[in-house]
Amino acid sequence: MSAPHDADAAARYAKARAQIAGEDAGELDGVVGLLHRLCRSLTANLDITGASVILMSSGESDGVAAASDERSRALGELPFSMGEGPCHDAYHARRPVLTPDLREVPGGRWPGYASAALSSGVHAVFAFPLHVGAASFGILDAYAEQSGSLSAEQEAMALTFAQIATEILLDGDLTTPDGQLDPGLSTALDGRAEIHQAQGMVVVDLGIDPAQALARMRAHAFASGTPLIELAREILDGLRLRDDDGLNLD
Repeated sequence: MSAPHDADAAARYAKARAQIAGEDAGELDGVVGLLHRLCRSLTANLDITGASVILMSSGESDGVAAASDERSRALGELPFSMGEGPCHDAYHARRPVLTPDLREVPGGRWPGYASAALSSGVHAVFAFPLHVGAASFGILDAYAEQSGSLSAEQEAMALTFAQIATEILLDGDLTTPDGQLDPGLSTALDGRAEIHQAQGMVVVDLGIDPAQALARMRAHAFASGTPLIELAREILDGLRLRDDDGLNLD
């Protein structure tokens, strides 16, 4: 993809690219390293708390590909753990979903997500879809500790970073020469395999369909304050969910 032609947009694009290039990716390289630098650069540019790139398909979060810091990575995992959040809405609507105050979410949407994000100290979330044409890859989430809307310039810059994140995913080498997924992306998705395995066990144990099994797991994880991935590992280790929603260790 090429830089935009509009003068202001081109200036924002060049500025964002330069800032991303100037960020330190640490030990990360490849696509994940670029996305990590992008998240850190967006955080500094917008003077916000953090950012994450969430890979999505079919409306579900597949994993956090990169984040500016560990808290932002944990926040990026919330949509999958809770089954809700601004990124779901942004992915389906294919437009930004801007939430300047999680304490005043219209219609009471995302109660679990909002509660968890507020508990982590984040009061505002801004979700920007990563898509081109009919292809959607995920969401660029930006988090702020203080409630309040983005300025017009901040929103324009965030959209520019979302465009660049999409280009990185489109143009980057997502696989190694032997056909394996980029190691960083593979790590981001590792937990999903364990969750799906545990989901399958709940399907068999309770005789319910996969969607119901995942909903049951999410409800248990939320009620017990346990991350979904940890609950999945407990199920794989022998924990069983009962029909009455109690927990029983065989």
